[in-house]
Amino acid sequence: MKLLLTNDDGIFSKGIEALFQALSVEHEVTVVAPETEQSAVGHAITMLQPLRVHTVNRNGSFFGHALNGTPADCVKIAVSELLESPPEMVVSGINLGANVGVDVIYSGTVSAATEAAVLGIPSIAVSIDSFAPDSFEGATRFIPELVAILGKEALPPGICLNVNVPNLPAEKLLGVRITRQGAQRYVEKYDRRTDPRSHVYYWLTNESVVRDLDPEADSHALASGYISVTPIQHDLTSYPALERLKGWGL
Repeated sequence: MKLLLTNDDGIFSKGIEALFQALSVEHEVTVVAPETEQSAVGHAITMLQPLRVHTVNRNGSFFGHALNGTPADCVKIAVSELLESPPEMVVSGINLGANVGVDVIYSGTVSAATEAAVLGIPSIAVSIDSFAPDSFEGATRFIPELVAILGKEALPPGICLNVNVPNLPAEKLLGVRITRQGAQRYVEKYDRRTDPRSHVYYWLTNESVVRDLDPEADSHALASGYISVTPIQHDLTSYPALERLKGWGL
């Protein structure tokens, strides 16, 4: 299968290298990823500056294409310009840090997958629940299995899969749970500082988590030692609210 591999941590991240090695065993994998970290850029696309692509070597051989843009840019330009034909699937990751709850809105990793879904291409976003994981083995064992399943089982149009893997040895993972996007969110603080020219600036820091305790939520499954698989979509319409608004007489 022809796969497009991208991420938001940048083309030199350990996560994308681990996933490339795992998927290249059975698939033709093309890497198009940001040249620098693009965490929490959401579904941003670049319109006010030119996009530039250059090749990147890792371990002495060609690895992929680096782009001075966002994860969504990477998917768009790969499909439109860099590949001879559209990929059969897009995989985004392995992201450092979980993407559950409200993270799904902020995440560049997830947005690369949703961009693929917008373009009609099956896609997976994968993250690990650590910024310094002990190993990527749990993810690199599971994702090739999921890719094989998606090669046979078609996703509904506009749907992609958001996968989160606990930071545990592969043999200690308890299994897989199909979950919903939870309501986990953050209580954020800003550190107010002053630069050498006496200008005030702010740095986001000290986030605390408000957890979703529903057993069907993505964050609950992840915290319990299960791989979380959540089907998500780019259609943000609230259909119950849509029907309610129709009764307002607007």
